[in-house]
Amino acid sequence: MAQDPTDLHTRTSNTSDGNAITTRRVHASTDAVWAVLADGWMYATWVVGASRIRAVEPQWPQPGSKVHHSFGIWPALINDDTEVLACDPGRELLLKARGWPAGEAHVRIHLTPGTTPGSSVVSIVEDVTGGPGRLIPRAARQLVITPRNTEALRRLALIAEGHSRPA
Repeated sequence: MAQDPTDLHTRTSNTSDGNAITTRRVHASTDAVWAVLADGWMYATWVVGASRIRAVEPQWPQPGSKVHHSFGIWPALINDDTEVLACDPGRELLLKARGWPAGEAHVRIHLTPGTTPGSSVVSIVEDVTGGPGRLIPRAARQLVITPRNTEALRRLALIAEGHSRPA
């Protein structure tokens, strides 16, 4: 199903500690969204800033496994990785995304079934956990993170919805 224009914008709220929660309704099941998240080779197609995937460890998305990616614009690419810290298959993924020298962040992606059949609700909460980005006040960091996560959810939704379309 094509995206309804009323769903093209995400909702944003805040956690008690001031991190933004970016949420989007997706016209695809949680299984379809999870299939995209569980395919490490798809990471650069929906993660804003990731340019290419160099390797995906075979255990992905089990805790401790990594996607080895590059970020930036060619020829100024930096190689780094994203590690799974926790995984509840089909429901939640906690990642440690690295992008040194900028730093690293924890990214929590949560999936719930939507209110209409074949739909889901996806949310992302992200914040810097290490590196120079920690010097920026949380509120200012979240002003940069929120639009990035809005676009990441848009991309994730388009991929999951495209894969869910009947042949």
